[in-house]
Amino acid sequence: MSAPVPLDEYPIHQTPLSLARVASSDRNFYDRSYFNAHDRDGGTLLVTGLGVYPNLGVIDAYAAVRRGETQRVVRFSDALAERGLEQRVGGYRVEVLEPLRRLRIVCEHDDLGLDLTWTGSFRPIQEQPHLILAGSRPIIDASRFAQVGSWEGTICVDGTDIAVDPEVWTGTRDRSWGIRPVGETEPAGRANAEGAGGFWWLYVPLRFEDFAIVVIVQENPDGFRTLNDATRIWPDGRIEQLGWPRVHIEYRSGTRIPIGARLELTAADGKPLEVRVTPRTFMALHIGCGYGGDPDWGHGQWKGPGWSSSSTYDLTDPAVAGRIPWGVIDHVARAECDGAEGWGLFEHASLGRHDPTGFADWTAVAP
Repeated sequence: MSAPVPLDEYPIHQTPLSLARVASSDRNFYDRSYFNAHDRDGGTLLVTGLGVYPNLGVIDAYAAVRRGETQRVVRFSDALAERGLEQRVGGYRVEVLEPLRRLRIVCEHDDLGLDLTWTGSFRPIQEQPHLILAGSRPIIDASRFAQVGSWEGTICVDGTDIAVDPEVWTGTRDRSWGIRPVGETEPAGRANAEGAGGFWWLYVPLRFEDFAIVVIVQENPDGFRTLNDATRIWPDGRIEQLGWPRVHIEYRSGTRIPIGARLELTAADGKPLEVRVTPRTFMALHIGCGYGGDPDWGHGQWKGPGWSSSSTYDLTDPAVAGRIPWGVIDHVARAECDGAEGWGLFEHASLGRHDPTGFADWTAVAP
């Protein structure tokens, strides 16, 4: 029987269990925050987050900053103690100053330091449930909310301070929980041995002055859409559904790196709404940040008590550059919609076969 934990003092229970436990016994249960921040001109991009893995007994965090062709990453991991309201591991913490509105992120490390305050520009949006099956087993079964906003504070990379002005620095964040592959690699089994044949994903949260837009599309290799969500958020809190997105992506020749995109949406009154996106600098989430396929570190892995590490990646190094196409890539995004300029994230992965794009297999690239 689990002993009570501090969270049990609050009337927030969802099951007849102590909040020391989660309702699922799946080893892959997770509860995680993700943030990005950028200065719009492409000079600096930050991606950071903190995750809790109750059934693995692990808490960890990471922060990664790209400047030019260099990427600095620091990571922290430790044993998960009693579950409470504090989100802290090693020198990293997330402080909730005003729920769903203002947060503070602090990272204390000699190589990469952060003291940043997030302010949401519009209310968060609850996304459609995320579900991916391997055979009949859910390998992703998660809920998530997203928000666009601005940042204020300081970033210090290798001894150099960078002032973060909220008039310039923008970004997006999400908060997700449920089941997804985490921790040490599981035995392959039949589903992994047979493979899905491909993975195609698009996530585009954008901040404009008068509204925000969030588009999510996930497709099978044959183009069958397993996740379809497009919304516009207005300052008064209204959520407008934007129909079935039609996605047109232009890739750099000989690659699957996007250089332009056009999203055809439909406003609530039935009129077409077009968003044009220009991807700028990017960060591959599987290079040092712990996301799927990262050989250096993975979320939820047990590294021992009080563990931390720091790495620098030269993105022009062929050994590093060769890894970039094989995972989810986050691009700074400049966008135009009805004459308005917006900024945000263009997150994309195109792996393996994808019939609508004309990619026949894992080696196919744009002509």
